[in-house]
Amino acid sequence: MFIEKIKSEGLAHLSYFIGDSGHAAIIDPRRDADIYLQLAGKNNLEITHIFETHRNEDYVIGSQQIRHSTGAQIFHGSQLDFDYGNAVNEGDTFEFGDVILKILSTPGHTFESISIALFDKSFSTENPVGVFTGDALFIGDVGRTDFFPDRAEEVAGLLYESIHQKILSLGDQCIIYPAHGAGSVCGSGMASREFSTIGFERLTNPALQKNKEQFICHKVNEHHYQPLYFRKMEYLNQTGKVEILHHLPQPKPFMPAKFSEAIDSGLQAIDLRAPESSAGTSVPGSLNIPLDMLPAFAGYFLTYDKPIGLVAEEVGQVQEAVTYLIRLGYDNIACYLKGGLHSWETSGSNFNSIPSIHAKELAEKIENNEDFTLLDVRSIDEFNSGHLPGAKHIYVGELPKYLDQIEKDKLAVTFCNSGKRAAIAASYLKLHNYPDVRNCFGSMMACQAIGCPLE
Repeated sequence: MFIEKIKSEGLAHLSYFIGDSGHAAIIDPRRDADIYLQLAGKNNLEITHIFETHRNEDYVIGSQQIRHSTGAQIFHGSQLDFDYGNAVNEGDTFEFGDVILKILSTPGHTFESISIALFDKSFSTENPVGVFTGDALFIGDVGRTDFFPDRAEEVAGLLYESIHQKILSLGDQCIIYPAHGAGSVCGSGMASREFSTIGFERLTNPALQKNKEQFICHKVNEHHYQPLYFRKMEYLNQTGKVEILHHLPQPKPFMPAKFSEAIDSGLQAIDLRAPESSAGTSVPGSLNIPLDMLPAFAGYFLTYDKPIGLVAEEVGQVQEAVTYLIRLGYDNIACYLKGGLHSWETSGSNFNSIPSIHAKELAEKIENNEDFTLLDVRSIDEFNSGHLPGAKHIYVGELPKYLDQIEKDKLAVTFCNSGKRAAIAASYLKLHNYPDVRNCFGSMMACQAIGCPLE
């Protein structure tokens, strides 16, 4: 028996491949599924089972893709009407070789959420060696429960019971295999390591130190953001109406004139370069979302009804961006700017730039009571932990919703923790014709280094 963890960077999504005696099962696969097929081929295994711990909100599940290639059966919780696959219930078991997989109903994050206990029957059929917890229990945190605001206390209570009555009762020896790691939008306090046991979490996980009343109060008062693309993921992952990919999309190289024409016709142009590069010169009509931030922020700004074009430092970044985007269901990736910004500049095309402002200069503006908008685009929890005097808070992902709250007739300075989210915000303001925008590179980290006043 062996278990292989597959991590999808950016989303911090963790899926698992379990193999033994010629058969394999996959837990929560991603859409770009070649890695699972390669593992099966390398180890002479047939993929026979695919388990979904819940209807995922943050990425397109890869179950249909794998079933198309292998004929494997798909299983998910019975408390939601999926249009594909097979429903499972508490106590259902699946066996191959020495592997026993036992279904636990663990609602809370969603009503149909399941966890899957793993037994090695050559040693014990009573004490599981591991448990795949989906989004119920993470390492250092627990799953979010904000998807049912009209039933907030109920679902928080369900999660508490699922963890304490189902998962923790498996025993301290049990290894935890969660569906996400640190950096995921599905939790806020996860440990940077991706290994733990029930015993260690029982001792150290802050959420598990609370009684039920405290736990419910904590979960009800948490604040999470929900990108618009979550609704698309919920639809695709419930209906299974996901296009089967025979290969990743291959965007076409467009010369500057053609790229410009495409923008004029509605192309969503995404500048993948570092914030400092994009601030220096950028394609008018493009939005800067640096490549490493694309999985976390694309879903706040991109729509599914228009094609996407990419601006990259080099061609390798294009393929990496395509992989990130198809995991979010963005398949219409039409083109990329051939030759990058250098070709744009040498073609004589106009370009934009966004000036920067040093933290010291920003502090002086505040001290002198100058009339400008200081736009803090960090999360509300970050903002409440300390912010510059007079700052206006709008989370970067909610700028499309609250853009009209930002005055166009005065300077807007974007601000975050390091300047990277602020770069997205500055670029978004520029895209929407704000005439005077600056980004505070370094932002809060720089302010703390030089001693800016905080509230």
